[in-house]
Amino acid sequence: MDIGVFIPIGNNGWLISETAPQYMPTFELNKAVVQAAERHGFDFALSMIKLRGFGGKTGFWEHNLESFTLMAGLAAVTDRIKLFATAATLTLPPAIAARMASTIDSIAPGRFGINLITGWQKAEYDQMGLWPGESHYRDRYGYLAEYATILKELMETGVSDFKGRYFQMTDCRVSPRPTPGVKIICAGSSDEGLAFTAQHADYSFALGKGTNTPTAFAPVNQRLEAAGARTGRDVASYILFMIIADETDAAALARWKLYRDGADHAALAWLTDQAAPNAQGGTSNTNTTQLAAPESAVNLNMGTLVGSHASVARMLDEVADVPGTAGVLLVFDDFVPGVEAFGTRIQPLMRSRRHVRAGNAHG
Repeated sequence: MDIGVFIPIGNNGWLISETAPQYMPTFELNKAVVQAAERHGFDFALSMIKLRGFGGKTGFWEHNLESFTLMAGLAAVTDRIKLFATAATLTLPPAIAARMASTIDSIAPGRFGINLITGWQKAEYDQMGLWPGESHYRDRYGYLAEYATILKELMETGVSDFKGRYFQMTDCRVSPRPTPGVKIICAGSSDEGLAFTAQHADYSFALGKGTNTPTAFAPVNQRLEAAGARTGRDVASYILFMIIADETDAAALARWKLYRDGADHAALAWLTDQAAPNAQGGTSNTNTTQLAAPESAVNLNMGTLVGSHASVARMLDEVADVPGTAGVLLVFDDFVPGVEAFGTRIQPLMRSRRHVRAGNAHG
């Protein structure tokens, strides 16, 4: 099973809480995280893009770096780990994304990939006059399909004459082209999102579910497999989990309770408000519906593995056993010590990472 880290490009990572670690995103922080991940044999690092935060007492995600430029910097200070940037497709024309991919690939040949997002938080785009209107909730995967077609044409052939509803290309050219095989990820888990992934992407990026229920996401893998059967393409899942680990189960659970007790309710209200129109936009089983659900919105309702290092290792092995799982994408309540603890205390206990224990970790 592959292991990736979803790096802290926004302030405070993925905990919307006054009692969680509070920090700003910087290149130095992300360099420390990714270099540690590489040293411990992680397979990839992914950065999101967020253009407006949720406010509240913590100013959650009000401070963010930009994804492609961050990954270009990280490409120059790493040697092996794969790096994925996120393209906010409403802001970044596909020809520019292709040229940026070629540039980063020249820094880190064969190590770069792209996560494509349609955009669901209206306020991110409205502030720049780029929101297409409420119809985007309904039409966004049609837009993304055209975007992905052009992007892949330019990266693979260097030229596109694509004519569609949203894009008109006329002898559009990109050279030099990146190393063949730039991978595309999509995070949609609605029926429309999985259909897009099965047709255009290489991997699906899905949310784990619940606290200490490591296999609860399995139905998403089954739906992706069915979508892949319709397109004749084999697309596997990367599943997002937060890790809160400590010396004992009790100590880890106490930290998790502390974070939940300190929830930033004003920021959570903003999240709910922004997610509501997308959930009503004609899609089903959307990530955004899960993100804003009241059960555990303090960490965006992602799957959360809480316990001793041994307990977390056991639960991650359970994740690996779910058919269709290519890997996990991990976030931590505190990233620098979290990655270090994973590499030294959790990974050595995982049977699904025996190949790393056999000597493939670096440093």
